[in-house]
Amino acid sequence: MFYRGCHLNKVRTIHRKMLLIYVWGIAVFCMLVVGKLAYLMIFKSEYYTEKALEVQERERKIKAPRGQILDRNGKVIASNKTVCTVSVIYNQVKNPEKVIDILSKELELDKDEVKKKVEKKSVREKVKSNIPKEVGDKIREYNLAGVKVDEDYKRYYPYESLASKVLGFTGADNQGIIGLEVQYEKYLKGVDGMIMTPTDSRGIEMKNALEQRKEPVSGNDLVTSIDVNIQQYAEQIAYNTMEAKQANYVSIIVMNPNNGEILAMVNAPEFDLNNPYTLNYEPDEKVSGKKKQDLLNKMWRNQCTNDTYEPGSTFKVVTATAALENNVVNLDTQFSCPGFRVVDDRKIRCHKTTGHGSEDFLHGTMNSCNPVFIDVGLKVGVEKFYEQMKKLGLMNKTGIDVPGEAGTIIHQIKNVGNVELATMSFGQSFQITPMQYLVAASAVINGGKLVTPHFAVKSVNSNGEVVEKFQYKEKKGVVSKQTSDTMKYVLEKVISEGTGSKGKVHGYKVGGKTATSQKLPRGSGKYIASFMGFAPADNPEVIAMAIIDEPKGIYYGGQVAAPVISRLYKNILPYLLEEKEQGE
Repeated sequence: MFYRGCHLNKVRTIHRKMLLIYVWGIAVFCMLVVGKLAYLMIFKSEYYTEKALEVQERERKIKAPRGQILDRNGKVIASNKTVCTVSVIYNQVKNPEKVIDILSKELELDKDEVKKKVEKKSVREKVKSNIPKEVGDKIREYNLAGVKVDEDYKRYYPYESLASKVLGFTGADNQGIIGLEVQYEKYLKGVDGMIMTPTDSRGIEMKNALEQRKEPVSGNDLVTSIDVNIQQYAEQIAYNTMEAKQANYVSIIVMNPNNGEILAMVNAPEFDLNNPYTLNYEPDEKVSGKKKQDLLNKMWRNQCTNDTYEPGSTFKVVTATAALENNVVNLDTQFSCPGFRVVDDRKIRCHKTTGHGSEDFLHGTMNSCNPVFIDVGLKVGVEKFYEQMKKLGLMNKTGIDVPGEAGTIIHQIKNVGNVELATMSFGQSFQITPMQYLVAASAVINGGKLVTPHFAVKSVNSNGEVVEKFQYKEKKGVVSKQTSDTMKYVLEKVISEGTGSKGKVHGYKVGGKTATSQKLPRGSGKYIASFMGFAPADNPEVIAMAIIDEPKGIYYGGQVAAPVISRLYKNILPYLLEEKEQGE
């Protein structure tokens, strides 16, 4: 009996323990469930409310207007045009055949293509975007169930091809693709708005339900240094020159040498910004796919910043500056030109094969004499020559505010011998961009200040308030004032009495330098003619450059490029200098 009683007690104890474990288990489970519910209902309530609303609401974006791009005088050079996007909502279409017929007709689309979109079981299917507003309004008047017409914005360029390779263009979603459009995307792009339409569990819009609307915020405007008047006239001259000389392209840059503001940048032929995917010429054969994209990429290239070239004799400005800065010559230093110079085992000719005879450094520059500059370059030496190039920014990119800037292609200093230094002294055997050269030339004639070339001046909001005034790096003292004054005098003599005489402008003192660079391979008979000119020569307010690629017939820079800048200056100097006087 005693054993039996003990056994029963043990069983009861085990049952009590099991019951206790069971109760605690239920309690813990309930606590976990309550905790989870509390977590979901309190801490995650906002998240799940949002998810529930996503199921119960249909969202439609309202595109924000992109900021405008303006020239320095407030003229709009990039704006927006209202367009429409037509979409269909499968669950709401009541008469598919009618919808297909009307949309294919009004949107000028194939019926089968429209049918696929109308019958596609999706929440919202886009049929066509960027359609004219009048077409969108007409479709809206049909009052077709399940068809939505939303207004949108498409980039519009009122001057069509003006400064196309500088401004750039936008893509299907109004985002910048190239040029200033992509460089200043964060300023130009606005904040999209939203329309939220209540729907039932099947995704059908609820009748009489109020839509919620979040208004879009417009992008900020970009004010640039471009002057439409100067840009238009420079483009006109470029096209006339390109046609007359049957050149591949003509580039012109007009800049303020004292602060780097670019007034005009031409890359003829330009392209239509309102149709950027249409080639600006008729190809010899039908092209499509990758080949067409390659041709478009080439068409969009900005030759002033994206491409390098051998500068030729305009680079003698840099060699002369290095020589004066290092006191290896003065204007009276004597040289002799027999029509060539032998350097090591290489015979290098002057453009005047009979030679210039005895001449001083001033006249050697005025005559653009290669043997004189070979001697000068060798006197300066490799290290000091490279040091001066670096001071003038020629070993680095300029930092211009358009994408894709190319850099210098040059020998490593350890590989530069006498022959390499000799050819570099008159602008051969290395490559820079036209923009790099113009910045260096600006530092030579502005008193020794290295500026950053740029287009953007400030960003302003829709109320005209300045959001940001853009600042750019400057470096003073890269050339001494004495050397700068001497070079201005020398380069004015090049125009008044030397090889750049066709760069003269009646009533104004102009300084400058010509160049005729032979393209690789040597002996190909292909040349680049160029000219750099600044005015007024004693106190420069503007510097400009023209580059003509492979001119036919006469190809010398002094004959074909200098007149380009002369014609430009005859028209813009009165306008520019009068504008400055009025501003003062």
